[in-house]
Amino acid sequence: MDKILVTGGLGFIGSHTVVELQNEGYEVVIIDDLSNSSEKVLDGITAITGKTPIFEKLDLKEKSKVEAFFAKHSDVKGVIHFAASKAVGESVKEPLLYYENNISTLVYILKELRKLPSAGFIFSSSCTVYGQADELPITENAPVKQAESPYGNTKQIGEEIIQDTCKVTPSLKAIALRYFNPVGAHESVEIGELPIGVPQNLVPFITQTAMGLRKELSVFGEDYPTPDGTCIRDYIHVVDLAKAHVIALKRLLGNKNKANYETFNLGTGKGSSVLEVVKSFEKVSGEKLNYKIVGRREGDIISAYADTNKANDELGWKTELSLDDAMSSAWKWEQKVRSK
Repeated sequence: MDKILVTGGLGFIGSHTVVELQNEGYEVVIIDDLSNSSEKVLDGITAITGKTPIFEKLDLKEKSKVEAFFAKHSDVKGVIHFAASKAVGESVKEPLLYYENNISTLVYILKELRKLPSAGFIFSSSCTVYGQADELPITENAPVKQAESPYGNTKQIGEEIIQDTCKVTPSLKAIALRYFNPVGAHESVEIGELPIGVPQNLVPFITQTAMGLRKELSVFGEDYPTPDGTCIRDYIHVVDLAKAHVIALKRLLGNKNKANYETFNLGTGKGSSVLEVVKSFEKVSGEKLNYKIVGRREGDIISAYADTNKANDELGWKTELSLDDAMSSAWKWEQKVRSK
C-alpha cells in the first residue's frame, strides 16, 4: 500500500489517525518532535494494530531536515499534516511562537511536495477560521472572518498558503479538514489525549480534575447568550475524526476530488455547552466534578457547531459515536494513565 507521512503523528488526533491508516493497510511514517507528545504512544499504536509505524523524531522548523526526510522517503504518496501548536489561550500570549511553528513548517513541507510527480495533502484545519459565525450551523461557505486568536489566524493563513500553492501546482491535491472539538479516546484505551503540563482543552481538564490532579475546573463565563450561559461547541469523537482523514486521503489518492483544493467541516452537527459536557461526564463516570464559574477568557467565541452535510454527502462520512461515548472513553483513558 501507499506510504503516508503523518506529521504530529504521536499527538492526540495524529495517533488515532495512524491507527486507522494502518488498519486500512497503509504504510505510515510519523514525524514528531515530541514537544507535546510521547514516544510511548508508539507502543499503544502497535498494541492496537499489530504494526509499528516508522518514526522519525524531527523538528519541522529545521528546513534542511525536512529536505533530507523527503530525499530519504521520496516514495511518500500523501501527507496528513497535524504538527502545530494549538492552544488558543497560549497563542494570545505567545503569538510569534505560533506563527513560527505553524506557518514555517507548512511552507517547508509544501515546497517538498511540489517536487513530487503527484501528492495528496490533508491539512489539519479548524472551525476557528470562521470566528463567531453569523449563522449556525456553520457551512463551508460561511465567511472566513478576522481570527479571534493568533492560533486561529495560523489556520486561516495556512489554508491560504495551501490554496495559493495548489493554484500553481497541478500535481498537488489538497483537502483542508476544518474540525470542531475532538474529544475521547480509542476504545482499546491504548491511546488517548495526553497533554503535557496543564491541559488547554476542556475534556482532559475535566478528567484530571476528577482524578484529583487539578483542584477544580474553571468554566469561563456564564453570561453568554446561550441556554445555560456557557459557550457552546461541537464535540466530535476523535475516532470518528480519524476515520474522516482516511476517507479524505482516499478521495485524493483515487482522484475523486472535484478540485485540487477542497474544504470540509468535520463535526457532529450538534452543539453542546460546557455545562452539558460536565453533566455528560458526571453521568458516565458517576463522579461529581468540582468546578466554578469564572470570568470570560480572551479569544473565546460564543457558539460554534458544524453543518456536516457536505462531508456526509461528498465524503460519505458521518459520526457514529456520541458525547457520552467520548466522555466515557476519556475517563477510562485518564484512569489507565494515572494507574501506571
